[in-house]
Amino acid sequence: MKTLATLAIALLALNLTAGEPSLRDTPYNFVKMNIGHGKPHFLELGSDECPGCVIMGQTLYSVSKENPNYNISYVNIIKDRSVAQKFSIQMIPTQIVYDKEGLEVYRHTGTLSKDELSTLFAKYEF
Repeated sequence: MKTLATLAIALLALNLTAGEPSLRDTPYNFVKMNIGHGKPHFLELGSDECPGCVIMGQTLYSVSKENPNYNISYVNIIKDRSVAQKFSIQMIPTQIVYDKEGLEVYRHTGTLSKDELSTLFAKYEF
């Protein structure tokens, strides 16, 4: 019964967010080349099949449109499973922030609100 309720909530979340623009996925090899070049980088690891990831993708799309100078990338770990292994991903969505030198300075699993993202971007001087 619990599984059925969880599935129903997930389907409802997908229906409520259907049609909203989302951040496009980028191959990790391209993302990797852009980390550590004097600007912080925000990396979203997820899947287009995960309700929480879809919500994060839409939120990050909105943030990236409002702040086009931010380095924000999304890698779909279903399309590139080696990335999940590389980062020891246990659950998605997972967010990683790299500082200007390319060092990982923050990691979070789950969704973040737009306000939480704003605080994070301010803290790491995006």
